[in-house]
Amino acid sequence: MADLDRTREALRAAMTAWAVAEVRGDQARVTPSPDPDQLALHLERVDPGWSLQWACDSVTPPVVRARLNVLGAVREGLATGHTLNDAKLRALADAARFFGVPLPTEAQWVEYDPEDGPNTADLDAEAEGVVAPTAGPASRAPEPPRDPQMEKARRHIEDLIEQLKAAGKGGEATRVLLRGYGETVEESRAIYKELQAILRG
Repeated sequence: MADLDRTREALRAAMTAWAVAEVRGDQARVTPSPDPDQLALHLERVDPGWSLQWACDSVTPPVVRARLNVLGAVREGLATGHTLNDAKLRALADAARFFGVPLPTEAQWVEYDPEDGPNTADLDAEAEGVVAPTAGPASRAPEPPRDPQMEKARRHIEDLIEQLKAAGKGGEATRVLLRGYGETVEESRAIYKELQAILRG
């Protein structure tokens, strides 16, 4: 448990980047994600043998998997994004979520410039203001409990995805997974059934 706490702390400390989930005109929806350089710096102290692997499920639209291994614990994240790099960052954040790092559920919309990217200055300032007073371990919010059923459902979906890829139906599976693995067991089951139908079809 102590090792998992250290991993979570490292992931939380690296959560300094923003990834663009979607763009609408001059507005972008952004989500927090670990900065890869910061992540390497913090995880190196926890586990010098940590590893991170990427897999691109789709280029258009961008869908990426991130497989994070720290102290023998492996978590995989899957996400889409405005660009491949955004999808990578969001997949990494998804993997961090499965290590127990809570992510905000509300969408954050900011100004977006095609050349300069999203303007996250205000969000960065807010994040610094939130992090500063809660730096002490005593004031940490309790971690959300991991749901074994969700973990199991996720593994079943991943096994099915491998079967679909082997059957040459990876593209169809990717379209289903654009919305992720589901936020509840019921949603995950519905996605699993949808993937099963593709495999049988």
